[in-house]
Amino acid sequence: MTLSKESQAREDICRVGKSLFDRGYVHATAGNISVRLDDGFLITPTDACMGFLDPARLAKLDYNALQTSGDKASKTIALHQGIYSATAPFVTQAGCIIHTHSTHCVALTLQSPGAELLGALTPYFVMKVGRVPVMHYHRPGSPALAVEVANTITQYGERGTPVRAVMLPRLGPNVWASTPFEAMAVLEELEETAKLACLQPGTAPLTESQIEELRQTFAAVW
Repeated sequence: MTLSKESQAREDICRVGKSLFDRGYVHATAGNISVRLDDGFLITPTDACMGFLDPARLAKLDYNALQTSGDKASKTIALHQGIYSATAPFVTQAGCIIHTHSTHCVALTLQSPGAELLGALTPYFVMKVGRVPVMHYHRPGSPALAVEVANTITQYGERGTPVRAVMLPRLGPNVWASTPFEAMAVLEELEETAKLACLQPGTAPLTESQIEELRQTFAAVW
């Protein structure tokens, strides 16, 4: 039997959450996943462990962020709403958003990062992730963070470098893509590149000519 779009999204959120948990990309009750539907959003419940999600208990909200079913929604729904709206005009439009407290990404923010988390360290980071702007520190669930993230997405997109991820200092990345599995791939590439940066600090990035070759060959956005 073919699943409805919403039922498939519920299953995919839980499969991705378990995969990330089992492999150590998330821990305890940290992190959340949301998916945009035709009539609203699905998002993981507040304080839920991503390794043990129940499709039937995911929170469903309408486009005004009013909850219509499921367990209490994650407090980050305003941030997710802002990302969905801000990315809509660009090629990196979000259909799914994943937030984790990935260890190596967070570690880099404890080392006084610049405006972006990482340089162009590897070709696949350039191709699959792209630039990752670092936000100012805000408490979890802060409305001000949602505004800053949305404004940053718009600024990068309007200058021709639309982003697939932003970094929240001392908390972790928010990444997005069309589907949960595509968003998971962005998260994995980001965290593994952050791990390389921690293992080999000071590594020189790819040269501009090498990046331009990736743009021309693979339509990389950098």
